[in-house]
Amino acid sequence: MTRPVRALPKAHLHLHFTGSMRIETLRQLADKHGMRLPSALTTQWPPPLSARDERGWFRFQRLYDAARACVRDEADMRRIVREAAEDDAAEGSGWLEMQVDPTSYAPFVGGITPAVEIVLDEARAASEATGTQVAVIVAASRMRHPLEARTLARLAALHAGDGGGSVVGFGLSNDERRGTTEEFAGAFRIARQAGLASVPHAGELLGPEHVGQALDHLGPDRLGHGVRAAEDDEVLRRVVEEGVTLEVCPGSNVALGVYPTLADVPLRRLVDAGARVALGADDPLLFGSRLADQYTSARLDHSLDDVALAALARDSVRGSRAPEHVRHTLLAGIDAWLATPVAD
Repeated sequence: MTRPVRALPKAHLHLHFTGSMRIETLRQLADKHGMRLPSALTTQWPPPLSARDERGWFRFQRLYDAARACVRDEADMRRIVREAAEDDAAEGSGWLEMQVDPTSYAPFVGGITPAVEIVLDEARAASEATGTQVAVIVAASRMRHPLEARTLARLAALHAGDGGGSVVGFGLSNDERRGTTEEFAGAFRIARQAGLASVPHAGELLGPEHVGQALDHLGPDRLGHGVRAAEDDEVLRRVVEEGVTLEVCPGSNVALGVYPTLADVPLRRLVDAGARVALGADDPLLFGSRLADQYTSARLDHSLDDVALAALARDSVRGSRAPEHVRHTLLAGIDAWLATPVAD
């Protein structure tokens, strides 16, 4: 017998706004707005995916764009935030940092500033309603000009805070094979000067050299994924020595073809090397697995016992931007979970 992973207190640091949706919610929003979804989102779920080549990424992006196109008003945006908080609360997450690129929703709500403010307002309401504190990471896209990233960094800085309903970090997402990492350094300087966490994606679709580029130019506190650091001893040493938390998302890695099976994700290699690892769900809408599933995989596919799972949960809390009282509560809860006797 083992302790239930849903009862393990934890923080969730890698969850995208559109990608957090329940499949039922997406289908209802499509009906509401008269949108036609690809058959992969209506007749089968989760859809078969791969991103090992350009064609595979295009398929993933096409499905993601189709889902995002169904989010067309303030009520839709609020529903997504609220349901993400509800789902996290049900899985033991007491702190959620949700990542959003406001440019995707700006045309429907009057601009990027209202888009961010809607998400923040609902994050405050959802935090109070569910008990899971919801904070926001504003993210730029590698597919767009670095000057746009600076605009978003300034917007994020205006709403910087340290609790639920605040912007706590600045990210960089989308296809790692696009854009030049160094050109986004200016945006991350703006964010860091405002006290925001630097949380770019790196090291999933591309290898350890891309992790090194992020370390060199973006001053990351965390790396979205970063799992490919396991392939290079020197890069992994830098990650450990610089105290960078890796937001490892096993379900994403397998769905996108980075690793063939969950057992092939180098989770134990990262942990054994001393890296701080925070498990995340990434895009449950397309990958079909949520936060608790990642902990279950760690247990079943990597033979991590409850002590090791508790250590992962602690890493998620310590790598978060949760205020001190939230951290204290979650860490105490983790200790209590581990102290609970296991039934025979």
